[in-house]
Order: sequence, then C-alpha cells, then structure tokens
Amino acid sequence: MTAATIFEPLRLGPLTVANRVLRSSVAGRFDNYDGSGTQVRINWDVKFARGGVGAIISSNAPIDERGHIVPGYAYVDSDDTIPFWRELGERVHEHGCPYILQLVFAGRERILPGLRYDTSFGATDEREPINGFVCRAMDGAQIREVIDGFAQATRRAREAGLDGVELAGANGMLFTQFLSPSINTRSDEWGGSLENRARFALETVRAIRAEVGDDFCLGFKISVDEAPRELLPWMRKGNSVEEVVDVCRRLEESGVDYLHVSAGTGFPHPRNPAGRFPPREVVKTYDTLLSSGNRGLRNYLVFRTWPFSAAFRWWWERPGKRIGIEGINLSASRAVKNAVSIPVLCTGGFQTASVIAGAIERGDCDGVTIARPLVANPDLVRHFQAGLDRAPRPCTYCNNCLYRFVEDPLGCYEERRYDSREEMVREILSVYDTTAVAEHAS
Repeated sequence: MTAATIFEPLRLGPLTVANRVLRSSVAGRFDNYDGSGTQVRINWDVKFARGGVGAIISSNAPIDERGHIVPGYAYVDSDDTIPFWRELGERVHEHGCPYILQLVFAGRERILPGLRYDTSFGATDEREPINGFVCRAMDGAQIREVIDGFAQATRRAREAGLDGVELAGANGMLFTQFLSPSINTRSDEWGGSLENRARFALETVRAIRAEVGDDFCLGFKISVDEAPRELLPWMRKGNSVEEVVDVCRRLEESGVDYLHVSAGTGFPHPRNPAGRFPPREVVKTYDTLLSSGNRGLRNYLVFRTWPFSAAFRWWWERPGKRIGIEGINLSASRAVKNAVSIPVLCTGGFQTASVIAGAIERGDCDGVTIARPLVANPDLVRHFQAGLDRAPRPCTYCNNCLYRFVEDPLGCYEERRYDSREEMVREILSVYDTTAVAEHAS
C-alpha cells in the first residue's frame, strides 16, 4: 500500500507527474557569474531525474540580475537564456521527468551583492534582520516592472519547452516581504490590509496567466506558518495560518495550479532547514558574509564563541525537537488542503516512505518535495520502488550541505555516511565530470 500511494500519478493543472515525490528547489553555485547556465547545472539536475523523482523543481532562477540570492545561479532574465533552459529541459526529459522552473526575486534576502548592484529592491527599506542585508523600497512603477518580469520569465520557460513554473513566494523572498505584516510596513496600495499585502502575489499570477494562458502549469510556494519570532523574538508579528490560508484561496481563484507549503519569513529559519545547527560550518561562511550585511560581525562572534554558539544552537533546534523534523510542515499543509481544491505539496525533511504515504492517505498533502535527503541519496525513490522504507544511509539533517553552499560545492558533507572522506569528495565533485558533455555530444 505504501508503494502504491507514493507511485500514483498526480495532476498539477495541465501537468501530470508520475509519482508523489518531487525534488524541491536546491542547487549550488554551479552556473556562471553573469547568470548564464553551465553543464555542471545540467549534470546536477539530471542526477535527480535519473534517480526517479516525479518531477524536478529547479533551484531558484532569478528573473532579474538585481533579484538574485547569490551570484552563480542561472538567470531567466532575457530571451538569450532560453537555449540553455531548453537544453536542460531536454536532458531531464530523457529520463521521463518533468522540469518546473522556480522563479525568484530575492529582495532583502539576497545574501551576496552582484558586480553591478550593491542593493536589491524590496517591499520596504528595512534591512534583512539576521545578517542586515540592505535593500531599497520599490515604488509603484518598479513593482509593475517586476510583475512583468515574472510574466516574461514564464513565457521564456514555456518557449524553452519546460513543463511549468513555480513562484518562490516562501522563506523571505519578495512575495513574502509584501505578504507578511512582520516585514511589510507600507501605507500605499501594496501594504496595510491583507488584501493590499497580497496584491503583489495575486497580480503577478494574473499577469502570468494573461501572458501564457491557462494550459501551462503554475505553482506558488508559500510560507504558511511564518513564525518570525521563532528565530528573532523581537520581530513584528506575522500572518496567522488562517490569514495565509485565505491568501491560498485567492491564489487558487487567480489561476494557480498547485500550492507548495513551507515555513518561515526568512531563510534560514528553524523550520527550514529544521535539524542541527552546525556553528563551525556556519562560521566558515563568514569570511564571505562579513562584508555583505551590517550584522555579520555580530553573528560571526556569536557562532564561534562558546557558550553563545551553544545557546543559539539550542534555540535553533528546539522546534524540530518539539514537532519533529520529518513532516514538520504537515499541520500547515493540512490547513491549506482543507481550504482549496487544487493539489498541495509539502516540504519538510521527508525521507521515509511510510511517513510520506501516511501523509497523503490522511489528506495532509497530495505529494511531497525533498531537498536535503535527496542530496544525500539522489536515488531515494529507487529505494522506495525496491520496497525499502528508507535509504540504507539516510540523511542525518546535519545541514552542513546548506550552510556550506556559499563557498563550497553543494553536496552531502556528513562524513559518517561514507566509507571515507575521499569517497565523500568524489561524490560531491561528480557533477563536474566533463565526460557528461562528451556523452551528450555523441
């Protein structure tokens, strides 16, 4: 019954995926600094398509250079990018796997500035609260330009032969910055009431539908349980789950084909990625981050100094210990699913077949998305097909992968999962294997 539940096809609007396990948005800085894509990115995504996931949701694809999170991710900001995305989609399709492009404008969540822009656009002038990354409040004309940028990026995805797009509306990205009252302090038509705060998201969805029609898959990733004070107790209160569920209903009415449930008003957040907080790995990133925000030095000193590092680690890990890591967002997902008629995907540390099947059978969600456990085991779905409930060497939720990506290649850095450190390094660097280029060319 577990295998049957997981391997039932799922319709996401006009798109049908073969099973209920999708790869969530995850990748490293595998592309060029100017936003052009590389063979390394293709190798990365093909690895998961080969592993049997029902679909791939791409890592964030900036719709504009000013909206990237960090340099080194392929953009979808001009028609010149279409050939790369077409090639990537074709390579993934060779394994029977659909490809959904996640579109992003980071706003104040941008971790590293680019060569041309020291600041990003955001809903307000307030700095990002963890590291103090700077942004500038958008005026009405700039908001309209970004909305059109999402619509044109969707058109490019369709022209590239991809299978859909997902708007990155969770985890502190620009949609979150407009939607959440913990961030949005505007007094114009884009702030104040829930209706006004939701306007940016809803008008973007409508603009996309006007550009590409109704027969192209459109998803929206949203933080249902914002929990801004779970990390920083002095932050303003966020939306309630009921308020976000109301927005989900409006997104469905505006033309969204599926909803993707996450948590938190920023990234990282104790619920995303839930699990261990590794101070030593975090400290290693701060030779880069120290110059990117006005709170970097404070964080660096906290994370490298005991007992402050131990206290922060305890604070960070308490939600996962209280709620559990695997399926941490299922109650929020259930609230959304009970309110809408479109499919609901849920992210949150999934890697156990019986847990995934149980969530689907109970009606908590229609499918799950996975990042870290697939980084650890790209063939996880094949293990489920073989009748295993978990991979023999499961993800430990150490979170070394997500904290090291700023400086190192993305991969699993939990040495205990490997027979040797050399094996770990070989696996991490495998996506740089140029023989994949030769095989494709032949």
